[in-house]
Amino acid sequence: MKTKVYVVDDHAMVRRGLAAMIGLEPDMEFIGEAADCAAATAELGKLRPNVVVVDISLRGNSGIELIKNIKVIDPAIRVVVLSVHDETTYALRALKAGAKAYVMKMDAGSKVIDAIRKVSKGQMYISEDVGSQMFNRLAQGQHEGDSPVAGLSDRELEVVNLIGAGYATREIAARLHMGIKTVETHRAHIKAKINLTSGTKLVQFCIRWVEESKRLSLAPAPMENILETMRVREA
Repeated sequence: MKTKVYVVDDHAMVRRGLAAMIGLEPDMEFIGEAADCAAATAELGKLRPNVVVVDISLRGNSGIELIKNIKVIDPAIRVVVLSVHDETTYALRALKAGAKAYVMKMDAGSKVIDAIRKVSKGQMYISEDVGSQMFNRLAQGQHEGDSPVAGLSDRELEVVNLIGAGYATREIAARLHMGIKTVETHRAHIKAKINLTSGTKLVQFCIRWVEESKRLSLAPAPMENILETMRVREA
């Protein structure tokens, strides 16, 4: 029986590339795709894939929230995270939320296929790059608490990213489907946890955080890796 795979990524080219790659595998079947959490949640209950490949950065709710939703829809569905984000902040959060694999988009496309195959058999998978980063942190005596956002909840981290991207409170409320007062509460909690004394300092921190996250995640375009893997397989 083929492993049924569903892909959630806000870049259409990435979805198409992954669909083409999965279609080349004799033991896999691509059954659908979505660009955001809401669309994916609506379909997953009907399609019941074996594996869902999820990007962390999605419109509306984040990939972390989608992973949690998937565990409610059907705990048997395995999740592979495919992300540009540095593992320091997101890998452990994704695994705690219920993901079984974490692959960086800078990795070759074949790593995604390996991850899908592993998790479909009930195993966990962490790409070499992610595993190496985790090992280096341990070797240097670093731990999760070293990150300034380590104490934030997943939702609070979403708010940090949206503030840093320039969204106002009302816009954040609309994107995350919550009330304005709830966003303001999150802002207050973030300031308290990171020891920020004003709204201005909060905005400055969020902007720096987003800029640093982008710098750390600079890598070859994911489609380049996917297409290169396809060329190798077809050669």
